[in-house]
Amino acid sequence: MSDLLTFPEARALGCLLEKEMATPEYYPMTVNSLVAACNQSSNRDPVVAYEEATVDEALAGLRRKKLAAMLHLAGSRAPKYKHLAREFFPGLDRPELAILAVLTLRGPQTVAELRTRTERLHPFPDAPAVESALDRLTTYQSGPLVSFQPPGHGRRAATYTSLLTAPAASAPTLSTPSAPLTPAADWRTTIESHLATLESRIAALEQSLRSPPPS
Repeated sequence: MSDLLTFPEARALGCLLEKEMATPEYYPMTVNSLVAACNQSSNRDPVVAYEEATVDEALAGLRRKKLAAMLHLAGSRAPKYKHLAREFFPGLDRPELAILAVLTLRGPQTVAELRTRTERLHPFPDAPAVESALDRLTTYQSGPLVSFQPPGHGRRAATYTSLLTAPAASAPTLSTPSAPLTPAADWRTTIESHLATLESRIAALEQSLRSPPPS
């Protein structure tokens, strides 16, 4: 994908995809409902705490990139939003969009994890069906939307990752804890040195006390 998404844009898009498939009665979505969806503590990795302004900005970005649209529906006080993923990614259907939603919302996953976590969005009959949808995403006509990572480097199984965001934007950057202070010198060595000096001074003082005074 040439025009990569920010992390909030990807989170908002993932929520729109998820809610359309899982709870169509609440789709399209208002900003308030999208804020709640973005900030869910379940089925999200990482968990975020977006303000309305953050989601507003994410929706504006998605609209500029032709991935979302605002609707004014009769009987609704607030405007609602829907995704345009099918128009933006022609050829993708519910299986691919379900996988894309889950990868976007929950980060890298194995085939087994994807099959389990997409069940509410699109039930895959078996692992090969998941792999077939993943193959369409990794070989998408205008560029791969998902990347494959073989086992290794701490991974026991192959995983798949969404390519909708830049690598640095795939998750919020957590503050790096300060490195522990390194002592300027080993404390034990320093104390032993001070003790040796004191013992030498005490021995010299005792020797001077035992010596007879000069006549």
